[in-house]
Formats: sequence, structure tokens, C-alpha cells
Amino acid sequence: MTPRIVFVTDFPDAADAARAMAPSGFELTVVPARSAEYREAMAGAEFLVGFVDSLIDRELFQTGPKLRLVQLLSAGYDRADLDAARAAGVPVCNNGGANSVAVSEHAVLLMLAVSRQLVRQHLSVASGNWRGNQTPRVHELRGKTLGIVGLGTIGKKTARLAQAFGMNVTYYDVARLPEDQEDLLNVRFRLLRELLSEADVVSLHTPLNDTTRHLIGVAELAAMKPSAILVNTARGPVVDETALHAALCDGTIAAAGLDVFDQEPPRPDNPLFSLDNVILTAHLAGPTFESNTARVRNAFDNVQRVARGETPLWIVPELEN
Repeated sequence: MTPRIVFVTDFPDAADAARAMAPSGFELTVVPARSAEYREAMAGAEFLVGFVDSLIDRELFQTGPKLRLVQLLSAGYDRADLDAARAAGVPVCNNGGANSVAVSEHAVLLMLAVSRQLVRQHLSVASGNWRGNQTPRVHELRGKTLGIVGLGTIGKKTARLAQAFGMNVTYYDVARLPEDQEDLLNVRFRLLRELLSEADVVSLHTPLNDTTRHLIGVAELAAMKPSAILVNTARGPVVDETALHAALCDGTIAAAGLDVFDQEPPRPDNPLFSLDNVILTAHLAGPTFESNTARVRNAFDNVQRVARGETPLWIVPELEN
């Protein structure tokens, strides 16, 4: 019987890439999540692929009793019930860094946009004010210290991009690099509080789990320089959003660039929306045309590995061993 891949996505580029790249010898079904078509397709599915971490629960493995692999197109998996996957004996894999270029570029984009007050300048020019009432004070990245919290695939790429702008890079990660690897990447380890107190820009690249939820709160923000910028392209709840709003209002830190929020989509009355020292994007650091193709490539590579009886790549750490 032909093995079935059920592919779930809300991104047309990813769906098009899936149809174009579907491996031969498999049946590909592209369906909306939780639809009648999805439930029907899951009955015979061996492989579930998509932005599906929120679908991973005990019901999933009842609906899809033949599942051999859940392959995420996302890097994060904080909504997944990993205990249910462990009980079912089904590996859950993330995207293998397919969006790492996109997210690292977006992190640097936010650093630049905040440092140069890009949105303020655009609005001033577009409204006919040219430079407004006064020339804005803007800053260069060169010579500044970037503190990266979470030096995984995305964090490493962010470090390399920042160095191209002449930034000095420090990092904090629970998995500290050996010194020779630090030398190769030209980064230096700091304890979290050290990093926060030294950095001109702090960029977050950690997964969201019990140890990183509200990793950046009142005390951590108070440890930062008053001139510092916080950039978050990881997950919203890594930062205590209420504490961040207060820190941005009272001058504890200078500014922030945020792609993620505590609640997504955020409420229309989110107080961050009223601040002029924040630049916001809609959790779109990762989905680019190129990354969607890379996600699907990695996903179908893993599908074929499992079909051949091999161990898949990129199993989430909590399910390894």
C-alpha cells in the first residue's frame, strides 16, 4: 500500500513547494488542520508534516494510529504534547534549521531598524515633514556589543551576520561551546546577568520551555544598559511582556524590536502598540519563499529516512534516547 503523507500548512508557498517536491512512491494529501478532510486523511496517514505542533496531543495518535513520524515545518514545538508522542512511540522532528537564515536576517533587520529609527523616519517623510521637528538621534551597529541568548543554529548565524557589521559578540547558552569552537565563531561566553549588563543589543534565540518562560523579566531588564535594545525573534513568552512595557516606558532600556508576542495574535489594545520606541512584526521572521522550500526539503528527506527504516534527523531533544 502506498504510504500517505498528510501535509498541513496555511502558507501557500509551502503548499506549492510540497506538491512540487513530493517524493515519488508516496501519496501526498494537502489539507487544512482539523477539517473533515484532515481527519479522514489522518486515518491512513503514516507521516504528518506541517506547522502542526498544536495538533500533537493524545487525540492525534488516536486519529492517526498508523503514524510513524510527525515532521514540523517550524523550529519551535512549545505547543506540542511530547508526553503523548512519547507514549505513542512516534518521533517528533523540527525543521532542521531550515528557517535559520531567515530568522537571523530578521533579527539583524530589527537591530538596524530600531537603531536607525526606520519607522519614525519613514512616517516623517511620507507625511511631508521631511525630518520632522528635529533630526532623530540614530546609532551605528559597528563597535557595539551584541549579546545572544541561545547560541543554536539561528544564534550562530546571527553572530556571523552581526560580525559583518563590526559588532562584538558574546553569548549565553546552557550548552556552552568548547573554547576552540568559540574561537572559530569569534564569540565569548558570558553568564546571563553579565551578558545583559554588557550588551548594547540583546537578541533572544532560545526555545520556549519551562526554563525559558519569562527568562527576561523585571530583574533581567533592570540589569541591561539604559541605552540597550532588546530583540526577540524567538517566542513571545520568553519575555515578561508586562515588565518589558514598563521598562520601555520608564527608560530602563531604550528600545525593542519584536517579532513575537505573549499572545498571538496580540490583542488590539496591547500597550506595546502605543510606544514609539518599539518596532513590531507579525511573527514573520521565519517564513520566506526560500525558507519554505528548505522546510519542505528537510521534511521530505526525513519522511524518506523513516520509510527506509532509518532514524530521522532533528528529533526534538526531549524525545531523544
